[in-house]
Amino acid sequence: MTENFNQGKRLFLDIHVLQTVPPSCINRDDTNSPKTAVYGGVMRGRVSSQAWKRAVRKQFVEQLPADKVGIRTLHLVELLTKELMGEGKEAEEAEKMARKLLLIANIINKKETDEKTEDNEMDSTDNVKALFFISPAQIKAMAQCDLSELHIAEANVQNAPKKSEELELAKKELTKANKNLTKKLREAINVAPTIDMALFGRMVANDPTMNVDASCQVAHAISTHKVSTEFDYFTAVDDIQEAQGETAGAGMIGTVEFNSSTLYRYATIALHELNKQLSDNKDAVAKAAECFVDAFIRSMPTGKQNTFANRTLPFAVMVTLREDQPVNLVGAFEKPVIANGGYETQSVQAFDQYAKSVYDNFVSAPQYSWVVGDTDLKDLGKKTTLRDLLTDVEQVIEEQL
Repeated sequence: MTENFNQGKRLFLDIHVLQTVPPSCINRDDTNSPKTAVYGGVMRGRVSSQAWKRAVRKQFVEQLPADKVGIRTLHLVELLTKELMGEGKEAEEAEKMARKLLLIANIINKKETDEKTEDNEMDSTDNVKALFFISPAQIKAMAQCDLSELHIAEANVQNAPKKSEELELAKKELTKANKNLTKKLREAINVAPTIDMALFGRMVANDPTMNVDASCQVAHAISTHKVSTEFDYFTAVDDIQEAQGETAGAGMIGTVEFNSSTLYRYATIALHELNKQLSDNKDAVAKAAECFVDAFIRSMPTGKQNTFANRTLPFAVMVTLREDQPVNLVGAFEKPVIANGGYETQSVQAFDQYAKSVYDNFVSAPQYSWVVGDTDLKDLGKKTTLRDLLTDVEQVIEEQL
């Protein structure tokens, strides 16, 4: 790799994971059934990309300082109010300022701003249009936006005589003050995106100026083989009833649906896009990539985790750096793997053969490649441990930036 990264080069970090999950229901649909998908003509177990991205973001909280992790919430009024109170504002004044700033920023609905609950108190989620992804630095920047120009302009409009030139002039000044504050708020809302925001993006349907383009894509995980949903019939005993000698019948009965599978998981980061989102900070980009690789490999969605205790780790991982394009290798499992003493060995063999075929016929082998776990993948990259992989990934990305 001899070109300079900043001269239009594209660089993609691909993460491929093979992982066996025992009986579980880590991601379920609206009927409480484990999610599935038809692929290669048969039913596969599936875990949605959203579920695994959520798990990654939760792991970021453990890995990174609080100011480096974003907050997705409806409680923006509460967040901004607390920030304003921290700067010395009284609670009532801070809440009014927070609502006004969010209204001008087009994050809350104007028509609902004055509505109150039955207890005559305003809920901090009432007026927010949708879940909003925001960073601690953006909350702080919004709190520092000065409302004085707007307040003066509003007062001038209110005090000007009706149908007078003075009123028309005051209205123009109010429009100007609104535009100035809106511009400052836009800058505040887009300042200093956190690592997870830069990776996963932010979409604001009603105002695209607040959008943040995602630099990461996560595929739905699917099983490498056919799956069938099973049912766990359970009963629960009423302790008081039992103590009274009433042993007939159960206090509760029910069923839980589950499956078990060997999953193929895939994610990719466009490092050149992440570099833009993080303002050409090569250390931040390398650290973000390292944290994502670690979190993606070790995280697990939490659905029904207390019921099944299904938190496993992968048995095979391949991480690559490519200059041409991301390459999802799920095609290795279009033909479902058939169990022969388990699915893991056959899944590794199918993955190995398919990757080599893709490299021989369609794209070149990656510039860098590491494999962790199953030694049958050693021909596809440098055999290493997870700890050393993370060190290598961070170092190589820093070199390429």
